[in-house]
Amino acid sequence: MLAWVGSAEQLAFFMGYVNFNLAREAGRLADWKEKFWSRRYEAILISEEPEAQIGRLKYVLSNGTKENLVARAQDWPGGKAIQALLEGTSVEGLWFSRAKEYGASRRGKEFDRLKYATPETLTLSPLPCWKHFSADQQQERVADLIHEIEAEAATERERTGIEPPGPAAIQAQRPHDRPNKPKKSPAPFCHAASKAVRRELYDAYAWFVGCFRQAAEKWKAGDLAASFPCGSFPPGRPFVTG
Repeated sequence: MLAWVGSAEQLAFFMGYVNFNLAREAGRLADWKEKFWSRRYEAILISEEPEAQIGRLKYVLSNGTKENLVARAQDWPGGKAIQALLEGTSVEGLWFSRAKEYGASRRGKEFDRLKYATPETLTLSPLPCWKHFSADQQQERVADLIHEIEAEAATERERTGIEPPGPAAIQAQRPHDRPNKPKKSPAPFCHAASKAVRRELYDAYAWFVGCFRQAAEKWKAGDLAASFPCGSFPPGRPFVTG
């Protein structure tokens, strides 16, 4: 997901809401009883460099194709916004109120699947580095990225001789199956196109962490007037014994 937010607080609330509802709905569909997410989400900063922004968009659009699961990016059956980006349209869907459905069930009422569903529209924004382009130009650049993705995947298939299983085979997989070698590599701290910008982001974050730790020590020592850096979440107070 590529997202632009107003603050770390907004991002935290948004991702908590998204992850909670995704886990609940996917658990309902796949009969998932235990913990759904293996680890908490990671928000990775993207620099203002056009190369970094375009590279991340290409990575998101290549889901399923770069892993040689499908030959065409549009064939990926998972979450995607390719068609909307190519056509300059919004993404439309339905929001199901499970609370209302549960209440109706408790009252013994029967209802059809769409009884408590409301339409929702998601309007996509262009990359910051593409804002000065017209809508047609933005769509052309998305089409170019998809062409690159599919051409690179075709070259890799010619090299390995392995064909993608396709959407039907993907959807036939059991949700509870696990890969033999799941990927557990650490996520990068940031995405930047140049070493200088990456170093600048590291230094800025190191300064932020230093200020936070200093304030946290004062806070834990009882100084409730300790000043925390903007965009941070102060730690909770220690447990009070009887």
